[in-house]
Amino acid sequence: MVRSRSRFGKIPILALFVQFLRPHRATIAKAFACTLGFTAFWPVLAWLVGRIAQYIGAGDVSAIARIAGLSAVIFLVRGAMQFGQDMLMAKAALAIALDLRLATFDRLQKLSIRYFITAKTGDLAYRLTEDIDRVGEVTNKVFHQFIPSSLQLVVVLGYMVWLNWQLTLATFVIAPLMAVLIGWFGEKLLGFSRRARSQASNLAAAIAETFAGIRLVQAFAAEEYTSKRFAFEAERNRRFHYLAERIKALQFVIVGFFEAMSVVLLFFLGAWQIARNNLTAAEFASYLAAVAMLIDPIGQVTSNYNEFKQGQASLDRIFELFELQPDVIEKPNAADLPEVTGKVEYCNISFTYLSTDSPLGTEKRDPWVLKNLNLLGKPGETIALVGSSGAGKSTLVNLLPRFYDPQAGQILIDGIDIGDVTLSSLRRQIGIVPQETILFSGTIADNIAFGRENYELPEVEKAAKVANADRFIAQLPQGYYTQIGERGIDLSGGQRQRIAIARAVLLDPRILILDEATSALDSESEALVQEALERLTRDRTVFVIAHRLATVRNADRILVLEKGQIVEAGTHEELLAKGDRYSQFYAKQFEVG
Repeated sequence: MVRSRSRFGKIPILALFVQFLRPHRATIAKAFACTLGFTAFWPVLAWLVGRIAQYIGAGDVSAIARIAGLSAVIFLVRGAMQFGQDMLMAKAALAIALDLRLATFDRLQKLSIRYFITAKTGDLAYRLTEDIDRVGEVTNKVFHQFIPSSLQLVVVLGYMVWLNWQLTLATFVIAPLMAVLIGWFGEKLLGFSRRARSQASNLAAAIAETFAGIRLVQAFAAEEYTSKRFAFEAERNRRFHYLAERIKALQFVIVGFFEAMSVVLLFFLGAWQIARNNLTAAEFASYLAAVAMLIDPIGQVTSNYNEFKQGQASLDRIFELFELQPDVIEKPNAADLPEVTGKVEYCNISFTYLSTDSPLGTEKRDPWVLKNLNLLGKPGETIALVGSSGAGKSTLVNLLPRFYDPQAGQILIDGIDIGDVTLSSLRRQIGIVPQETILFSGTIADNIAFGRENYELPEVEKAAKVANADRFIAQLPQGYYTQIGERGIDLSGGQRQRIAIARAVLLDPRILILDEATSALDSESEALVQEALERLTRDRTVFVIAHRLATVRNADRILVLEKGQIVEAGTHEELLAKGDRYSQFYAKQFEVG
C-alpha cells in the first residue's frame, strides 16, 4: 500500500474536510444567518441593563415596565434565532459525519488485500465510529458554540469600546497573554489527544482480536495471558487520556486566574473613570453587564479550542486512510469484460509480495513468489495446483481476480488483458469457494445471494439444491429466512461450505477457484461437498488448490509448483508414472493415510 504524501499537513486536511462541508453549505448558511441574528442582541441586552439601572435609581416604575416588555420580546426573538442555529447545525453536522463515514467505508473497501493483511480490524472500526463521531461533535460545536461565542466577543467588545475606549484598552493588556496561553495549551492537548486516540484504537483492536479468537484463547488456557495484554493496553489508554485531562484542568485554572484579575482591574479602573466624570454609574453598570457577557464566550472559545484540537487528532486519523492508495488500480478508461468462455492465459508472470518501494533482491532469500510463469487454461478445463506451502499456488489464483497485480507479465481471459477491464466485471465472472467460508450476520438466503440487492427466492433454492444445502436448510427453524450468527458460527463447517458453493452456483461464473475447499471437513461432509463441487465445476474453467491429492485425481491437468515455477504437468496417472515430485507427494500422503 502506498501513500500519496508522507503525512497530511493542516491545509490538506482542511481542504479535504471542506469537500464534505460543501454539499451542506445551504443548511450551514441558514444556521449562520440565525447565529448573526442571535449575536446581534448581546449589545442590546447590555444596553438594557444600563437603562434598568438608571430607571431604578430614578424610581421610574413605568419606564422599568416598558423595558421589561421590550426585554421579553427581545428574548423571544433571540430564543427563536438560537433554536434555528442549534437545529440547523445539528442537522448539518450529523449529515457531514454520515457522508464522512460512508466515504471512509467506501475508501477502505477499495484498498487492496495487501493492506488488510496487516491492518487491525478494531482500529478501523474505531476510526469509522468513535473518531468520526468526534469529528461530527466538534463540527457541531464549532458552528454551534465556537463561532457564535467568537462573534459575541467581537460585538460585545465593540459595544464596550463605544461606551469607554480607555477601559476597554486596559482590558486588552491581558488579552494577548491569555491568547498565547490558550494556544500553548491547545498544542499540548493536540499531542496528547493524538496519542490517546491511537492508544484507544489499539485497545479496540485488542478487544476485537481476543473475542474473534476466543476459542483459541480458551483452548490454550490463555485467559490470564490475554488479560495481562489487555490490562497493559488499557493502562496506556488511561494514562494518555489522563495526561490530556490534566492539561485541560491546568489550563482552566491558569486562564481563570487571569480572568479574575481582569475583573479586579476593571472595577478599579471603572471607579477611576467615574471619578473623572468620563463614565456615569448607569454606563458603568451597562459596561459591567457587557463584561459579564464576555465570561461565558471566553470559556466556550477556550473549551471549544481544546475540543477542536482533539477533533483534529481524530480527523488526522480518518484522513490517513484517504492518503492510502490501492495497489490494484482500475484504469480510467477500463471497459466491462464481456461474457467469456473461460480461456485463461498467464504470460511470463513474475510476482513478489515485497513493496514496490523496496529494492528487490536485497534479501538473502529469493523474494519472487512466481517467476516467469506461463500457463494456459482451456475453457471447461479443471486444473489442479499442488506443491508444498509457499510454492505459489494461492498467489497464482489470487492474481486472476486481481487481488494483486504482477510486477511483470500479463494475464488474459479470452485474449483480453484483465488489467484493461473493470474490476467488478472481471470479478463477477470468477467464483471463489475458499477453505474457510466467510458468512455474514443475516439470513441463509441473504448469504447465498451475497452481493445482490434484489433476488428471487426460487433462484436461491435452486442454487442450494445444486450445492447439497437444501436439506439441512429445510430443517432450520425458518428455513432460508433463518438468521445465522456472525461468521456463521451457528453452522457446521460442512454446512458453511455448502452455502459458499451455493453462493458460487448463484453467481454462475465461467471461471471458478476452489481453494482447498474440502481440507477441513469430516468424511461425511466432504462427500456431500465433493458431490456439490462436481456439479458446480461442470463446463467451467476451474483452478483447484488442494493439499489432499485424493481430491484432484480426476483433474484434466495437475500442475506441480515449486519455488514459483511449474516443474511438472500432466494427469494423475501420467505424473504417477513419471515417479518424480508428484509421485513422491502422493506416496507420502498414502503412507500417512
